[in-house]
Amino acid sequence: MFLDYVKIIIKAGDGGNGKVSFHREKYVPNGGPDGGDGGNGGDVIFVADKNMNTLIDFRYQKFYRAQNGNDGEAKNCTGKSAEPLYIKVPMGTVVRDTESGKVVCDLFEDGEQIVVLKGGRGGKGNNRFAHSKRQAPSFSQLGERTEEHRVTLELKTIADVGLVGFPNVGKSTLLSVLTSAKPKIANYHFTTLNPNLGVVQMYDDSFVIADIPGLIEGASEGAGLGHYFLRHIERVRVIVHIVDISGSEGRDPVDDFNKINNELATYSTKLAEIPQIVVASKADLLENNDCVEKFEKATGKKVFVISSIMRTGIDELLKVIKEKVDELPPPARIPRDEDFELEEKANQKFTVSRLPDGSFFVDGGLVDFLIQNVTISSEDSFAFFQKVLKDRGVISELKKRGMKEGDVVVIGDLEFEWID
Repeated sequence: MFLDYVKIIIKAGDGGNGKVSFHREKYVPNGGPDGGDGGNGGDVIFVADKNMNTLIDFRYQKFYRAQNGNDGEAKNCTGKSAEPLYIKVPMGTVVRDTESGKVVCDLFEDGEQIVVLKGGRGGKGNNRFAHSKRQAPSFSQLGERTEEHRVTLELKTIADVGLVGFPNVGKSTLLSVLTSAKPKIANYHFTTLNPNLGVVQMYDDSFVIADIPGLIEGASEGAGLGHYFLRHIERVRVIVHIVDISGSEGRDPVDDFNKINNELATYSTKLAEIPQIVVASKADLLENNDCVEKFEKATGKKVFVISSIMRTGIDELLKVIKEKVDELPPPARIPRDEDFELEEKANQKFTVSRLPDGSFFVDGGLVDFLIQNVTISSEDSFAFFQKVLKDRGVISELKKRGMKEGDVVVIGDLEFEWID
């Protein structure tokens, strides 16, 4: 079964909790705190795999959760960090945030790995909170908790050329003639229930052709099966638009041509702008070329007359397709929405904790950023430090937690009294 659109829930692992422990050893009267930090939770990483061509595996499993980090241990032992959770998807899979529809990433190349969610940071053990005034802290920090996110996986076939047209116009047959692909071929509608890919090898070069399942009128609005597959045309460089010039299905080829183009334009203006090569198939059923002339006159398009069964016109068509492919840019990945993050960047995150002794503890990626970039002894640097705390909402969060004048605030290795 072919599946190219699915919604799943992903979650990075929680960070392990810090440990409260005190070193006790004979003949060591002042062992002190030795609780270790918790390990980091596992990341969620999407991986593009060329051996996959459908999202069917996600039909039966909807939840993907990375493992949590282990808690810290005594003797300053840090808890084990969890292994990343790798989620394999077909090449061409676009990951979107379900709620907003924003693009998180596009898995475009085989083996490409993208970290979509970072695991939670491990909590700090009580050893981290010891200083000259607090020599035996009896508390530790909890690991960072992560949230679940709903994402949509959408497979968009990566091909250079897309074959489009009404059902049973000869797309699959043409694909089998041009490439080594072996699509199922029969004389009834909707034989093709998923895009078939084939590779055309010409001398030292090659390109990929995708046979897109037959479209019908109203496909862009949800009619029939074809609307599920319009997304697979979005990446192609060239559209080979096939019409049954013989009218063997009782349809007018001119009317078919106009209806398909209308469906493409309705679905996306981008599809309407993709260059087209018009192919008149099933020429072996024609008694004369009057139908071809009428079609060209009515549409204003030059057509390439072929018969896949008789193998006529194939070489000329292949040459034209190759020339058109060479002059156009290759398929491109869908850009990520730059103003959107599925999860807040690590260097912008922070947590505020109220410690048992009444002091406040600020931790997180923002604190790491400040430690690396601020020199407290410098007046200008310290002014930057204060500005960041205010702009990023740290001060307002501390006040929400009940901070008042004279309270002790610990940020990284810095401890100070708050003066309003």
